[in-house]
Amino acid sequence: MNPAQAYTIMFFTGGFLYCALEILMRGYSHISMFLVGGLCFVLISSLNEFPFKISLVLQMIISCLLITGIELITGIIVNIFLHLNVWDYSLEKFNFLGQICLKASITWFFLSLPGIYIGNFIKSILAQ
Repeated sequence: MNPAQAYTIMFFTGGFLYCALEILMRGYSHISMFLVGGLCFVLISSLNEFPFKISLVLQMIISCLLITGIELITGIIVNIFLHLNVWDYSLEKFNFLGQICLKASITWFFLSLPGIYIGNFIKSILAQ
């Protein structure tokens, strides 16, 4: 399988997983979250492709920061500029512009662990 096909499968897998998680946690999702989930899954699944070894904890920290950053950018576009109001963290402590918050970032840190393993597993299947 060529890399474009593999990344497409990874993107769709991440998008579906992200939306499924949102539906499970809050009862609904949005197409923008499919795109965010796909992008995040591809990125965190690629962390172990560097020519040097990155520890699992460092991969989780980087994943947390990547996901939080992508959610911030998406939130600014989707929620603030386009006024779609897909989510709002403004009532959460330690939020920034109502688009990200510390509680969600910590959650992403821990959820990145299964995400890393699932991504590695899927990539090993696709490489065969």
